[in-house]
Amino acid sequence: MRTFKFKLYNHKRNRKLKRKINISGMIWNHCIALHRRYYRLYGKSLNVNALMKHLTKLKKLAKYAYWRELDAQAVQDVAQRIDKAYKKFFEDHKKGKKTGIPKFKKVKNYSSFTLKQTGYKIITGNEIIIMGQKYKYFKSREIEGIVKTIQVKRDSLGDMYIFITCETNDNIVIPRTGNSVGFDFGLKMFLTGSDGTEVLSPEWFKKALADIRKASRKLSSKKKGSNNRYKANKHLARVHKRIANQRHDFHFKLAGYLSGKYATI
Repeated sequence: MRTFKFKLYNHKRNRKLKRKINISGMIWNHCIALHRRYYRLYGKSLNVNALMKHLTKLKKLAKYAYWRELDAQAVQDVAQRIDKAYKKFFEDHKKGKKTGIPKFKKVKNYSSFTLKQTGYKIITGNEIIIMGQKYKYFKSREIEGIVKTIQVKRDSLGDMYIFITCETNDNIVIPRTGNSVGFDFGLKMFLTGSDGTEVLSPEWFKKALADIRKASRKLSSKKKGSNNRYKANKHLARVHKRIANQRHDFHFKLAGYLSGKYATI
C-alpha cells in the first residue's frame, strides 16, 4: 500500500470540506459518549455493528439531519476507528501496558475524514470530485496503483490535503551489488556509520528556538478569544510547520543519498 499526499488549492469551497471534518468531530464525540454510557450500564464494550446501525437511525432524525452531509462510509469509519482504539486499550490492559482510552476531541482540532469505495472520483489532470463537489490539487506526481481510500485532512494552519492510498506492486526487491553499512542513530551526531561515515544532526528546532519563543510570547500577551490571538496562534503554528517541513526534507534527501550509495543498510 502506498499513500500519495497532495495539497488542495486554497478556495472558498474548501469551507465545505472543513464543515464535513467538523461533523466528523461531532460524530466522534457522540460515539465516545455512547461507548462510555454503554460500558457504565452493562460493563462491556459497545458492538461496532450495533453502533453503526444506531448512527444510521440517528441521521434520519431532524436533530442529526446535518450528519447526512457526510458520506455514509465516512461516518462508519469514525465508529470503526473508535472500536479499534478500544480493542487496543483492553488488549494492552490485559498485558499490563498503560494505554489511554479514546477521548473526546475539540471539534476545531479534529483533522480528517476518510472515504473508502464511494464519495469520490479522481478526474484526469489535477481535479477530484469529493461528495459531488469538484476540487483542484497540486499534482506533484502521478498516482500509481488501484485507489483504495481517500483521506481529507486539514492542518493547524487550515490548509487542506488529500491522502490517496493505493495498492501497488512495489514489494518486488531488485538485487543490487555494492557496499554494506550499519548505522547508529544519535542526537548530536544524527548517524554514525560502520565505515566511518558521520552525518551531523541539523537541529532545526534548536535553530528556530528564538522564533518559537518570540511567537509564544506574542501569543501569551493576546486576549483570549480575540482576533489578534487567533492571528498570533496561526503565526506560531506556521513557525512549527516550517520546522517540520525542514526535518521532513532532510530525512528524505538523506534517505535518497544513502540508498544510492549503499546496496545494503
